[in-house]
Amino acid sequence: MLMVGPPGAGKTLLARSLPSVLPAMSLTEALDVTRIYSVADLLPSDTPLLRARPFRAPHHTISHAGLVGGGSWPRPGEISLAHRGVLFLDELPEFARTALEALREPLETGSISLARGARQARFPARFQLLAAMNPCPCGYLGLASGRCRCTPDAIARYRARISGPLADRIDLKVEAPVPREEELLATAPGEASAAIRQRVREAHERQLQRQGKANAQLDTRELEAHCAVQPEAEALAKQAIARLALSARAYHRVLRVARSIADLAGAGRIGAPHVAEAIQYRRMDAAL
Repeated sequence: MLMVGPPGAGKTLLARSLPSVLPAMSLTEALDVTRIYSVADLLPSDTPLLRARPFRAPHHTISHAGLVGGGSWPRPGEISLAHRGVLFLDELPEFARTALEALREPLETGSISLARGARQARFPARFQLLAAMNPCPCGYLGLASGRCRCTPDAIARYRARISGPLADRIDLKVEAPVPREEELLATAPGEASAAIRQRVREAHERQLQRQGKANAQLDTRELEAHCAVQPEAEALAKQAIARLALSARAYHRVLRVARSIADLAGAGRIGAPHVAEAIQYRRMDAAL
């Protein structure tokens, strides 16, 4: 997921709230995470088993090795420390291009291979990527105040730091606007994380019962078996492929997202509204 919005929109707050709505880790997942932190020598002495999903938020100045792992004796990097949890990359365009491009392999395979001299290692890295960026270098593009003075060329260069292949692997691209004054002053509480987490847990259980794994892990053949779409949804998907020039990878990701939306709604088959919502999340590709 990529959130695009000006400073002060609450992107970081939303990111740090994500772990609170994710389902609890199973014992197998907890053991996986504990092993990684033990290898990295980051396991607290008083915590033999980590049960909370990791949340890692490295600074954009982090080195390539710090993000993906490395060293003379290969050690896990931030992407592996975020295994089964969340990797939050704030100010995404400010990260080194080589570091961002290295994310492409783990986003597809859920692991990272490292070779340092005669030593080789393969670390798990199946994480939820959550990123945030400003709409332009100064961050104020589109605000009514008119503070932005960035030129079109500067905006294009800034957005071009996110390569097409990396953007193609981001399923959800959403705008994070600055809240209006009446929204900031409103006293009505929002929905509690516990209620959202319950819906997520139920959707996750539906996926495990249906296919034994999360929708994000379905391969192409499994998509055909478990992502049956209604006729009107299929027609909409074909129209989107033609109009938006979706790649095969992008189309399969749209199906996975639509399947997840349907699971959250308790629907057995993917309908046109589910596909439409999933497609809408990719329409920001043109801005990147």
